[in-house]
Amino acid sequence: MSKVAIIGVGDVGATLAYTLQLSGLATEIVLIDLERKRARGNALDMSHGLFFTPPVKIHAGDYPDCQGAKVIVVAAGSRQKPGESRLELVQRNAEICQSIVNQIASYVKKTILLVATNPVDVMTYLVLRRSGLKLGQVLGSGTVLDSARFRYWLSQMCRVDARNVHAYVIGEHGDSEVLLWSLANISGIPLESFCKGCQEKCGPSLQSEVEEKVRNSAYHVIEAKGFTNYGVSLAMLRILGAILRNEQSILTVSALLNGEYGINDLCLGIPSVIGSEGVERIIDTSLSAQEGNALRRSADLLRATIESLSSG
Repeated sequence: MSKVAIIGVGDVGATLAYTLQLSGLATEIVLIDLERKRARGNALDMSHGLFFTPPVKIHAGDYPDCQGAKVIVVAAGSRQKPGESRLELVQRNAEICQSIVNQIASYVKKTILLVATNPVDVMTYLVLRRSGLKLGQVLGSGTVLDSARFRYWLSQMCRVDARNVHAYVIGEHGDSEVLLWSLANISGIPLESFCKGCQEKCGPSLQSEVEEKVRNSAYHVIEAKGFTNYGVSLAMLRILGAILRNEQSILTVSALLNGEYGINDLCLGIPSVIGSEGVERIIDTSLSAQEGNALRRSADLLRATIESLSSG
């Protein structure tokens, strides 16, 4: 049985629950929220559509209903405001996440915790340390969505199907994230080689444009509609699928590093093998000197944020 509990059914949590229902990945979906009326309403609304979807038990619950879940998704927290960075959310969301872990501690010994709350790398680290679970059992959405955005904009630039684009964003899920141009390829063809036969003649200026679009995607969406929900929910669903189907997929989740890339005791978005045990292997690959330096700067920023919480 694939039971999934979602804690926090705001814009992201509710959209994830709906996409999970459509996917058929779960046999049971539990919705948990401080506003219990909202959780009940979402569960009832989704249940009314069961005639059209794969069978799944959907209900509102409370923390004890996390018992037996294969994955618990932590999506509770304050929403990012227009013009606000993800790191500015840190203090209020840290308190929320730590409170949640305290309440579910007795139900999670064999469970995977998947964190969506921003700033996700900091929250993943706090949840991991507070829960006391094995390293692989706690992971965050990391830069899975950022990598998808990178692939989308490259697909637009190169005029190819986004599914043929392979490219990663690593580091912080936020302003200091690192786009790995050195590893980008189109169906195995290095981007530089692919571009030589292209008539578009994009050049460095378009690369800078792609960087801006990827890095500031969330700001553009939040400015336009007030919040993000569809993209991140699909990214979360992709991670859930890798866990529930034991796919051994390589995704840039937020995972704890212990020496990889020269970084210790910090959660960052890094290519990792994801299966039924959570993070089963971190891929420590070679980066260009510029990319390596940028990743370390991203790590330093996140470490300073965590230390500010400890001293605050």
